[in-house]
Amino acid sequence: MNSNNICIVNHPLCSHNLSIIRDKNTTAEVFRSAIKRITYLLFYKATEDLELEEIEVQTPLEKCKSKILNRKNEIIIAPILRAGLIFSDIANEIIPYATVRHIGMYRDEETLTPIWYYNKIPVEFDNPENKIILILDPMLATGNSAIDAIRLFTNKKVPQKNIRFVSLISAPEGLEKVTNAFPDIKIVTASIDNCLNEFGYIRPGLGDAGDRIFNTVEK
Repeated sequence: MNSNNICIVNHPLCSHNLSIIRDKNTTAEVFRSAIKRITYLLFYKATEDLELEEIEVQTPLEKCKSKILNRKNEIIIAPILRAGLIFSDIANEIIPYATVRHIGMYRDEETLTPIWYYNKIPVEFDNPENKIILILDPMLATGNSAIDAIRLFTNKKVPQKNIRFVSLISAPEGLEKVTNAFPDIKIVTASIDNCLNEFGYIRPGLGDAGDRIFNTVEK
């Protein structure tokens, strides 16, 4: 596994809220709130190396040099439906001028391969080297969906180094597969769990993130 670009957010608030969302008795309302608290920490880490440019601003007292995000870059938030939507809510708060491009896919439970059903990405990008991509999915399990989503952008000439994959929890198997395929992307996660089970679910994990977020867990 190429671990150079894997960033684990080791923060007490991350650990605390991860414990909340792992608990099977946590209600959907509390589950969503805890994920949102973690998401702020994940996004601060995922965006800490964004380029800045210097400008001059007029304060109430005088002019001064200040810095803003480089205006030549377009930030694209790409949540993988449906569970990634909860990430995009926070992303819109932190980066309100970013472009949101939804990606729709679900996993075939027998083959564990992703099946596409929605794609809001242009056929090609102008100036792809100036696109900064934040792909959002709470779970990086087998890595199959992550690889398909990343390839969607690299096929449009977006450099790997401009892509960040943001997840709540990740499996070693998925991380190895993704980093072997795309060694230059940045992966930001709150936890690397133990392994996948025979059904491709992360252990110990937290169950199906989408079902728990949207309260569709079978009783």
